[in-house]
Amino acid sequence: MLILVYILLGIFVAFMGMQYLMVLRSKKNKGKTVERVGGKLGKMMLMGEKAMVYFYSPSCRACKYQTPIIDRLISDGHKIQKVDISRDMATARKFGVMATPTTVVLNGDRIVEFMVGAKTEDKLRKYLN
Repeated sequence: MLILVYILLGIFVAFMGMQYLMVLRSKKNKGKTVERVGGKLGKMMLMGEKAMVYFYSPSCRACKYQTPIIDRLISDGHKIQKVDISRDMATARKFGVMATPTTVVLNGDRIVEFMVGAKTEDKLRKYLN
C-alpha cells in the first residue's frame, strides 16, 4: 500500500513539475519579436497596434471556460485575434505556444505579455487597457 502512495505522489510531482517548466519556458517569450504572419493578425502587427492574440483548441477544457470571456471582450470592441491551433499550428509555433489556452499581448510585433492557462476577465481587461 505504501508503494502505491509513493507511485501516486511521484506521478503528481512529475505532472506539477512539467506544468511549472512549461510556464517558465513560456515566460521567456516575453519581450521577443514575432516573425511575420498573415491575415488580420499580420496587418495589426504591421500597423504597430496593441492587440491580444488568443490561442485555443476545440478539445481544450480550459478553453471552453476562456473562449466565452474572449468573445465578450471582442464584442466590447477590443482588438483580439482568436487562433485555433488545430487549424493554424504554424502561427502558434511562431509565437512559441506550447499549450492552450495561451493569451499573448502584443505591441506591434513585440510580445508584451505571455499568459498560459485560463485567465479571469478582469485580468484580461487589465492588459487591454
